[in-house]
Amino acid sequence: MMLAQCFLLLLCLPSFATALLPPPFVNYRPIIGVLAQQSETPDLPGDTYINAEYIKFLEFAGARVVPILVSKPASYYKAIFSKINGVLFPGGSVDETRSPYALAGRILYDLAIQAIDNGDYFPLWGTCLGFQFLACATANTNFLNHTDSYNMTLPLQLSQDYKNSRMFGTAPESVMMYLMNEAVTENFHHDSVLLNRFLNDPKLTSFYRLLSYNGDRRGVHFVSTFEAFDYPIYGSQWHPEVVLFGWATDHDITHSLHAIAVSQYIANFFVTEARRNKHRFTDPEDEANSMIEKHRLFYLNDGTYVQRYYFNSTHN
Repeated sequence: MMLAQCFLLLLCLPSFATALLPPPFVNYRPIIGVLAQQSETPDLPGDTYINAEYIKFLEFAGARVVPILVSKPASYYKAIFSKINGVLFPGGSVDETRSPYALAGRILYDLAIQAIDNGDYFPLWGTCLGFQFLACATANTNFLNHTDSYNMTLPLQLSQDYKNSRMFGTAPESVMMYLMNEAVTENFHHDSVLLNRFLNDPKLTSFYRLLSYNGDRRGVHFVSTFEAFDYPIYGSQWHPEVVLFGWATDHDITHSLHAIAVSQYIANFFVTEARRNKHRFTDPEDEANSMIEKHRLFYLNDGTYVQRYYFNSTHN
């Protein structure tokens, strides 16, 4: 009897030992960089800006934010990349391949690919313009086409492969039901990655898992969500941040409880990805001076209710 009891105890030891192992690395102080872009008019407080919606979107999920300026030397992007835990490429209206936004984004994209290939988990997210930039960077060409898709609130038409994705594969069933059956995603784009073009481009289909597509007002199908197969790189043509923090009255923005739940899930998902990265600031003063809070927030008193951070890229 004693021998049998000892044998049973030994069988239990692996589970006790496993319970004592340290948990997987989690960065509880994630810092995410958000890329700036050129201002539309020269008489604004700075030559580049970031809409505060993107900042709030990340802060809501427990991250801090560092602005990443454009028109800087490669050494600037390498230095800031080594200190942050992810990058968000926001929406906007600049060129996806030739603008300072795109040129800076390309450096960050290449740094992320190299880092991930070397075992350094570094997530990227692109929204609207950022989504288009990621697709163009991967394909090494600008292949966007015009679509009648501005100011449309839509449910997602999910691909058959969405259940195998990191983004949607473990999402709460309620979130997926909202995405499939209700108009909860906000679209504000004039150009798109057409579905047929995506499916016929080996560079894109081998790199990205198609998660969803949608149709514009003419029935033209465009890709609306993807994620990279082998890299923590994600993109949405739609705007999850707008549902939470956008209040322009000339846009048909839904603030329904279900749409908010979807956007909250997306924010939490991306910041959770960033928590897997170990980059950090080694100098507390450098960290404090790099934060978005060091910059002034402007409120555009033009009826759009937009808040923006402006920067002078030649002086910051």
